[in-house]
Amino acid sequence: MAKTEIDDKTFITESLMAIKREGMEDLIAFMDDCGFFDAPCSTTYHLCSEGGLAKHTRNVMEIAEKVGVSLYGGKEYNKIHDTVVLSAALHDLGKMGQFDKPLYIPNLLKNGELGSKPYKSNPDLLNIPHEVRSIVIASMFIDLTEEEQFAILYHNGLYGDFKYEISGKETPLYLLIHFADLWCSRIIEIKEEK
Repeated sequence: MAKTEIDDKTFITESLMAIKREGMEDLIAFMDDCGFFDAPCSTTYHLCSEGGLAKHTRNVMEIAEKVGVSLYGGKEYNKIHDTVVLSAALHDLGKMGQFDKPLYIPNLLKNGELGSKPYKSNPDLLNIPHEVRSIVIASMFIDLTEEEQFAILYHNGLYGDFKYEISGKETPLYLLIHFADLWCSRIIEIKEEK
């Protein structure tokens, strides 16, 4: 029997629900209501299209799991599976926006046409890094461990707002999520767009 491909929303939702953390169902409903599954992942670069954020999230979840199993071995990886899945799934949660405002909006020119960048940052949202938004939003519904918060906050490594704070303080979970995010945004998703 052929394996059927499930869509990104179903993959992310089922993966999060399998973790069995209190409040998860409410978090997923909030993500759906706030447009997480339809949001673009960036303004210009990787997956800057409708549904790009969900596609990127799934990519990061899959790569983090593959790398985690490879580095830890199946038995040891099973001990950290839930925290890896959760951190990978929520690392860019803040990119959906907050306070009923999307983070990215269409980049419409004065003539009503789209600019060369399909999206722009929403000027109606204060400039709070998406990594911080991710932790705040997730924490409204579920308890995150210190290690999960750390991995989500610093997942952009030297490419994020907190690049100077991470140097010398790396953790295995952070490195795993950072690598998966970087690999997806710089390798997998660039190839997909060509």
